[in-house]
Amino acid sequence: MAEALGLAASIITVVDLFVKVGVLCSVYCADLKTARRDARYILNEADKFTATLKDIERLLAGPNGAKIEASQNVRSGVADCRLQLDDLATKLEQGTRWKRITWPLKKEEVAGIVKKLEQYRAAISLDLQVNQIALLRNVHQETILAKLRTVEGATFDSHTDANNARCHPGTRVDILQQILAWGASHDSKCIFWLNGMAGTGKSTISRTIAQSFDEKGILGASFFFKRGEGDRSRTAFFFTTIIAQLVHKLPSLAPHVRAAIEANLAINEKSAKDQFDKLIADPIRKLPKHSQPLAMVIVVDALDECDTLEHIRLVIQLLSQAKYFTSIRLRFFLTSRPELPIRLGFKDISGKYEDLVLHQISMPVIEHDIKAFLQHELSKIRQDYNKSVKSNRQLPFNWPGTEYIQKLVDMAIPLFIFAATVCRFIQDRRLGGPKEQLARILEHQNSQKSNLDATYLTVLDHLLVGLRESQKQEVAERFRQVVGSIVILASPLSTHSLARLLRVSLDTIEDQLDLLHSVLSIPPDLNAPVQLLHLSFRDFLVDPEKGREQEKYPFWVDERQTHELLAAQCLKLLLTGDTLKRDVCNLRLPKTRRSEIDQQTIDACLPPEVQYACRYWVYHWKESKCLIRDDNLVDCFLTHHLLHWLEAMSLLGWVLESISMVNDLLGLLDPEDSSRVSVFLRDTRRVILSHCSIIDESPLQVYCSAVVFAPEQSVVRKTFRNHFPAWLSLPPQVDSAWHACLSTLEGHSDWVTSVVFSPDSARLASGSYDNTVKIWDASSGESGHLSSLLA
Repeated sequence: MAEALGLAASIITVVDLFVKVGVLCSVYCADLKTARRDARYILNEADKFTATLKDIERLLAGPNGAKIEASQNVRSGVADCRLQLDDLATKLEQGTRWKRITWPLKKEEVAGIVKKLEQYRAAISLDLQVNQIALLRNVHQETILAKLRTVEGATFDSHTDANNARCHPGTRVDILQQILAWGASHDSKCIFWLNGMAGTGKSTISRTIAQSFDEKGILGASFFFKRGEGDRSRTAFFFTTIIAQLVHKLPSLAPHVRAAIEANLAINEKSAKDQFDKLIADPIRKLPKHSQPLAMVIVVDALDECDTLEHIRLVIQLLSQAKYFTSIRLRFFLTSRPELPIRLGFKDISGKYEDLVLHQISMPVIEHDIKAFLQHELSKIRQDYNKSVKSNRQLPFNWPGTEYIQKLVDMAIPLFIFAATVCRFIQDRRLGGPKEQLARILEHQNSQKSNLDATYLTVLDHLLVGLRESQKQEVAERFRQVVGSIVILASPLSTHSLARLLRVSLDTIEDQLDLLHSVLSIPPDLNAPVQLLHLSFRDFLVDPEKGREQEKYPFWVDERQTHELLAAQCLKLLLTGDTLKRDVCNLRLPKTRRSEIDQQTIDACLPPEVQYACRYWVYHWKESKCLIRDDNLVDCFLTHHLLHWLEAMSLLGWVLESISMVNDLLGLLDPEDSSRVSVFLRDTRRVILSHCSIIDESPLQVYCSAVVFAPEQSVVRKTFRNHFPAWLSLPPQVDSAWHACLSTLEGHSDWVTSVVFSPDSARLASGSYDNTVKIWDASSGESGHLSSLLA
């Protein structure tokens, strides 16, 4: 603040000096005709400079005054001007002190003074212009971030993944060099696909590469898919998350992206094709072209962890269009397992990508890298252990020795995940020291089981050591309840939230997790989520083949039963007390917009486990394959809390998802015992389709518009008539029954010229004078952009 006052005071001093110079010049102009031209030359520049100084004062008084004050060019320009004016005023005063007033400056001196003042003013003006442009870009960026829905924790350096490993120095050297060379080359293909089977180290390479590109200043964005972590396992907000990061790295994109958002206010809900075209392709094409376009690399990890692999096939096709961008050289580094839909996606863009198959790299190279990693990590374990125990318990300097390291290497090849899990297991002191833990691992070295089985059996077998048969069954059952739920969750929860959802004590959760730090990320903060360290642990636990040999695999998790458990627990939580209720956030006014509600208020009224239950109870019910019958748990919940649930979904920004959720429920109806709940669900769908826009905008409108304006015969209206607003003394006149129109489809910017249904009536295609064809989901009204047509 003191510095800002100093600059403001300096400006006042300079303005006073200009006034003084102006007065002196006026004296000369009145008495000396010969001085008038030079004096007016100085006065003209004084007027221009004073106007610039007034601009600085105005900006200093504004919200961005600190940024103007921090400008070295502005400070230097004002200071230099002050010195120049001091000198000029002194010379002009001297000319008035002589017996006969005499113009004290030669023509060359006047020209030099004015030239210097012009230079100072130009430097200040240029810096103000740069600052104004930067401020304008910041406004664009803030607008973009406020309106784009992005996926938290998806970037390579997010707080949730901050501790995840990078490649150990001296390992993966050739692979990393090949990828870095691809990213730096002007002639490289626009996509590099690194693929390999589970556990071969793809994500570790991705994080290392992303960090390297970031340090070089060419990382445009990153997105790390992760199954079981909510929106990180979907493509719905993949492109919105990417462009939000790109705008930070390329501020020149900001105004174009902002314009695209303002022209497509529902862009977050649009198809991947629409989002790519409107948010990425079109803005990039509007950038000025350069002879040497800027290079940017986007890192996308674990495509195979997306819930819908067919969506990934489309994403691959869209990313390949970067080949045609000329204003920037955009490149995509992708990793995945070689799943069939992904392989087909790359077949579709044959010739537009480079690839590298991790599990086809020569065994000597893999062996070298795994050995280097194990030597380094086991050395650290030995050092840390020796620091914590007395000298008589310390491990020898050469522990565990070349022979044992080689045995671990042989067990690991080609899976880096085995080596990483082994090191975490040996480091865990809960069941013994490093020597004892290493011995447990080596017991499996001659096992006929797969590397992954050997990895995780090593961790789990010790949970049953020394127990009677009945105790083993009890431990396995608790494991399936707690850990089984963790690996099946659609989005990770903290131990605190998990305990509330499962209705078990926090101690039970923590006791179970205490022995699993080598396979789960268990933060000390009770409010931070528990996460899988690697998807292969989930694959191991839910493998259907192991369900046929439960005596060998007592910890096998039945996916269907676990989904059934979670679905029931979600609904029981939502049915408990005031978990859901009318105006849960105490908004009072029905007109209150969701955008006006602070997120902290929502989180306080709807804790994480409640948010989870609201969003995913239908998902778990669908995956459990349980049928819905009259008077069962689903029927009970909907007939008591449908409006409360829709209010919560609106507060959380998920109302549009509720349409597909109701459609899923309709597909689960028991054909013989669901007549009443069937009618209720179909009516619910009509209510949501008719009023989703207003409910999405203002949560409390679910009570004032959705129910009040439903037809007289609406089952939902009849069921929740007591929820009509108290101030509504005379309900409006409404239709007797629903009319034929399910919903109005909006998206074209010009007249629609043609419409056609698919043979199964599930899709609707529409063509318009806006030169687009859109594909609509007939049940939900969601649209997808098919293609741009030639005008």
